[in-house]
Amino acid sequence: MSLPETILPSIARALEAKGYDSLTPVQSAIIEDETAGRDLLVSAQTGSGKTVAFGMAIAPTLLGDAETLPPPGAPLALAIAPTRELALQVQRELEWLYRETGARTASCVGGMDPRSERKALDRGCHIVVGTPGRLRDHITRGALDMSALRAVVLDEADEMLDLGFKEDLEFILAAAPEDRRTLLFSATVPKAIAQLAKTYQRDALRIAATSAGEQHADIDYKLMVVPANDKENAVINTLLWYDNVNTIIFAHTRESVKHLSARLHNRGFGVVTISGELSQAERTNALQAMRDGRASICVATDVAARGIDLPNLDLVIHADMPSNPDTLLHRSGRTGRAGRKGTCVIIAASHRRGVAQRILRSANLQVEMMTPPTAAEIEEKAKEAMLSAEALSIPVSEEEADLVARLLERHSPEAIAAAYLRQQLATRPAPEDITVMAAEPERKRTREDFSNGSWFKISVGRKQRAEPRWLLPLICKAGGLTKGDVGSIRLFQNESIFEVTADKAANFLATVQRNGTGERNVRIEAAIPPGVERPRPAGKTRPATSYDPLPSEPAPAAAKPKKPRKAEADDAPPAPQKKKAPVEAKGPKKDKGKPNWSKPREIGDQPVKRKKAPKAE
Repeated sequence: MSLPETILPSIARALEAKGYDSLTPVQSAIIEDETAGRDLLVSAQTGSGKTVAFGMAIAPTLLGDAETLPPPGAPLALAIAPTRELALQVQRELEWLYRETGARTASCVGGMDPRSERKALDRGCHIVVGTPGRLRDHITRGALDMSALRAVVLDEADEMLDLGFKEDLEFILAAAPEDRRTLLFSATVPKAIAQLAKTYQRDALRIAATSAGEQHADIDYKLMVVPANDKENAVINTLLWYDNVNTIIFAHTRESVKHLSARLHNRGFGVVTISGELSQAERTNALQAMRDGRASICVATDVAARGIDLPNLDLVIHADMPSNPDTLLHRSGRTGRAGRKGTCVIIAASHRRGVAQRILRSANLQVEMMTPPTAAEIEEKAKEAMLSAEALSIPVSEEEADLVARLLERHSPEAIAAAYLRQQLATRPAPEDITVMAAEPERKRTREDFSNGSWFKISVGRKQRAEPRWLLPLICKAGGLTKGDVGSIRLFQNESIFEVTADKAANFLATVQRNGTGERNVRIEAAIPPGVERPRPAGKTRPATSYDPLPSEPAPAAAKPKKPRKAEADDAPPAPQKKKAPVEAKGPKKDKGKPNWSKPREIGDQPVKRKKAPKAE
């Protein structure tokens, strides 16, 4: 299949040299006759070839009827991307696409030396690719001349707005010439994107390359439900099951990335990491290690969810479940790009199964339930791979024939085969044992299931703003339970109690005693059920109104007896009583119901003197 004739000859030759014999839907839609010279608002899924698409779209605007671009000076085109990795990737794509036109490109991204960027801008260039914050800085300092711009491209515009770059984008677009073309690319077109397009585009043509139901058609989605404490083991077994496949693993936080990558490295996997705390040089080196084969696994935070295009990336693992459908789609879009097939494995803790399924439904994705590969299954697959290795079917060459003959002369075929087997096994990490969860959700529990259940206490209550909606996930994660295994949860001032089904109680208690709760200063212990009387040290009993510790726990210290009053002491002599001075009568006795005006009344430190009533004659 040949490329369309509407593509400029120099661009077409670059595409053919790169191996393009056909275009993706978004690339075909953007070079139609009706798009020529117009502002465009394009929505297309990640990995659909958008960079090449807008490179082809702006080529007639930059070149006109010429085959090559004029000598470099003030930039003719500006491409804006949300992240450093995506900006540098866009620059690489445009470099090979415009190689025959003599184009010179420059990058302006955060994390790089701004002085080197200013020197590149001073030397002159045709196309500038950058991130919003750094571009605004160069414009403000007068290093980036916007006067000659003919086209501005906003790539992943929805992501830039989500990251808080709205003011930077508005500043950049306001500084560009009014007669430039503006091409806005976004995976979705929410209200904020539509408003941005209305403000800064002129009669933009709306192009929807794919519908919502066609998103990620080249990706095979699998949901793996495991106990919470088996998630890392599930990651290891998944990597061993899809052996020697370039993989990216997503985790929520930097600490999770460091912990998981350290464990994989210790197990013998070739691992690199990408997170926000790394410098640009470290992130670039990590991606280069994936490209040249020095590493096959990249553990990353969501900073890598957009824009990163790694060659032959066939597997995406969500070690931490994404919080919303958009994040899931952008993470998964690292594989299945430009017509390639890919696999996405979502590993969900058992107590988060429902959340995972709701997110997948919201993303309009069809998912297949997958049980985690067991150690026995992985070992059997590895043995089959060793027996059917392609190297065993290659004929012996003339250069190898002499050494092969000497090996067979000195060693038996069985010894040579055993040495090959040991060598293969030594390079493979050992699989982990995983508790296999039921493929379907467990039946809904009834009160009868908790009739013989056990009660436990957790050291947070109303004072710590505890609520059942966040206590339940914490309890399930700590003890490897599902939400159906937990019954009533009762909150008190400084602690809470909850019940667990009888068949899970013993394993739950052993798990939390061994591993803790995973939260600082939060403890879970066994407790007496509410309303059950327990023996007291003095032989008394009382009903349990809050949680009570088990009888095996040490009893509280007895209350210290109060000292008797001095008057009640046996040895105390009777205190001498003072004689009261006789009170001199001062007139007739007054009625008790009336106030005694003759008695001084104190206010503060000074008595208030009042006049005495005249005596009766």
